[in-house]
Amino acid sequence: MSGDAGLERAYRECARVTRTQARNFSYGIRLLRPDRRAALCAVYAVARRVDDIGDGDLPAATRLARLDQVRAALHRLPDAGGDPVLVALADAAARLPIPLAAFDELVDGCLADVRGTRYETFEELVGYCRCVAGSIGRLSLGVFDLRPGADRSEAAELADTLGVALQLTNILRDIVEDRGVGRIYLPRRDLDRFGCTLDLDADGGLADPSDRLAALVRWQAQRADRYYRTGLRLLPLLDRRSAACVAAMAGIYHRLLTRMITDPLAVTRHRVALSGWEKAYVAARAMTRSGS
Repeated sequence: MSGDAGLERAYRECARVTRTQARNFSYGIRLLRPDRRAALCAVYAVARRVDDIGDGDLPAATRLARLDQVRAALHRLPDAGGDPVLVALADAAARLPIPLAAFDELVDGCLADVRGTRYETFEELVGYCRCVAGSIGRLSLGVFDLRPGADRSEAAELADTLGVALQLTNILRDIVEDRGVGRIYLPRRDLDRFGCTLDLDADGGLADPSDRLAALVRWQAQRADRYYRTGLRLLPLLDRRSAACVAAMAGIYHRLLTRMITDPLAVTRHRVALSGWEKAYVAARAMTRSGS
């Protein structure tokens, strides 16, 4: 694939992946200028490919091999070998300071998923979150515009922290679904502290006493909330449209977290989610507050 027409097709493919797969992030991505939107779609499309391999149904050995193949392909950039998603990413990285090495961390985190890694402490869990989500925060920051005088290294730390907040939210939201496929992310020490095991009952639900489980989820959600409060300090460092994009994406997930703090057992009854109009409201409010 070469030439302007080929590059346009590559970006269209990334936009299609984002439009159909990024159910929450797309509300923020669409607030960016077209060139930055296209670049962020390229980042998302590659990240989605990595995630889909890690979460897929293929044998573990096959998934591990495919993750290594994706890593190798990313290391060969700007040679994309005709792969449209990588063609778009290579072009975006040539134009913008996207830290492509952060994809290595994402791959490392997905390798841990395939291997069924468990976490003993909260610090270990945060390390995992930095791999699979903090990395995306830093990659995205390479697409965003900073305000004059903003420190990019400070912004990268805050983007990483905000990524951790989003991933902790995902872990709590998906606690039953993940357990059903044999994954437990919450640290062993935290489970022991609340007397929980996350064992499944005969109906596929969590067997822990509801009061203990509620206390565990609320406590973890309040921890995640502190990461939001720190990570959202990124917004004043970004230009208006970039800040609106981040505020929309983080705002949607923060609302999910707030619901889990209010009703921690909701995660055992259904997948906690916002309606389409609620997401649109958060995005519109983010744009209004950005002053653009």
